Amino acid sequence: MEERVKVVCMAKLAEQAERYDDMVDLMKKLARMDVDMSGEERHLFSVGFKNTIGAKRASWRILSSLEQKVTTGEQAGGMINDYRKKVEDELRMVCNEILSIIAIHCLPLANSGENIVFFYKMKGDYYRYLAEFSTGTEKKAAADQSLVAYQHAMVVASTELSPVHPIRLGLALNFSVFFYEIMNCHERACQVAKQAFDEATAEINSMGVEGYNDSTLMMQLLKDNLTLWTSELTGGESSKDNDLDMEG
Repeated sequence: MEERVKVVCMAKLAEQAERYDDMVDLMKKLARMDVDMSGEERHLFSVGFKNTIGAKRASWRILSSLEQKVTTGEQAGGMINDYRKKVEDELRMVCNEILSIIAIHCLPLANSGENIVFFYKMKGDYYRYLAEFSTGTEKKAAADQSLVAYQHAMVVASTELSPVHPIRLGLALNFSVFFYEIMNCHERACQVAKQAFDEATAEINSMGVEGYNDSTLMMQLLKDNLTLWTSELTGGESSKDNDLDMEG
């Protein structure tokens, strides 16, 4: 069996077994083969890292919430703070690793519009994750890099992918979340989300079967965020991005 095929088969097996660290190791191996990834390979590459980073982001949110509830000077506060910093170090390590792989092995080999948009979107996502917990100049640098990556992906998507393409919709979804949560530009977030939703709505009925479910899911998430962001009763809920076990 060809090594590339074997790696993909093992990654799919690791996904079924929910062994995401193994999945990440396998997909890093694939990326270092310097190949232009297929849609299936992109999906596996993304899912492995999403599950790894997703668990750490959830831990960070919980610890940050607990830290805010602790009275100043309380011993537990110091323990939570130290633990949060440990999680941040882990987040930083995973993000920097995936960003390095994307820069060296993925984007230079991406030939199709789909792959170019996918990996620039992914670059924007992982810089956004860095910006979520960073402060000061580190936060600004991550936010700036995220913005540039998302903007580049949006330019390519506007000419290479249809408005109903799930990758283009997922990009718009995450870019709008970036504006809302990282840049605190609520009006711009709503503009990006609404434009993507409206353009997709105009074309969804002419879309074929392939990708239809993924596209309608992205559209629903865009709609949910628009409702959340424009409502006066949001209650501080988190915005939805497309960090799901699917491509996009």
